[in-house]
Amino acid sequence: QVQLVESGGGSVQAGGSLRLSCAASGSIFSINYMGWYRQAPGKQRELVAAIHSGGSANYVDSVKGRFTISRDNAKNTVYLQMNSLKPEDTAVYYCAAARYLYRLEMGYWGQGTQVTVSS
Repeated sequence: QVQLVESGGGSVQAGGSLRLSCAASGSIFSINYMGWYRQAPGKQRELVAAIHSGGSANYVDSVKGRFTISRDNAKNTVYLQMNSLKPEDTAVYYCAAARYLYRLEMGYWGQGTQVTVSS
């Protein structure tokens, strides 16, 4: 089992920044990929960004150039730096972890952290 604990959400005005953190514990040897999903009210959940333990990262088009995912393997922590935030970024953000990228949505999940961006 892997436990994920997110932190760093909050409220910010458009154009502002937030950094989310997700600390993993437990059977972390089984984890290669960590990522961030988000779900806004009435919308489908989407994968925002994911990162391999080796450092390669993927982003959804809507956040490219604004968000940066990074990972500190020594601390078993993944970060999501969110800059130039827009109201449409408002959502609950969830950290996820899995051995394979294609199984990330079916892997381990955190409890979620709310991000609210006001115009």
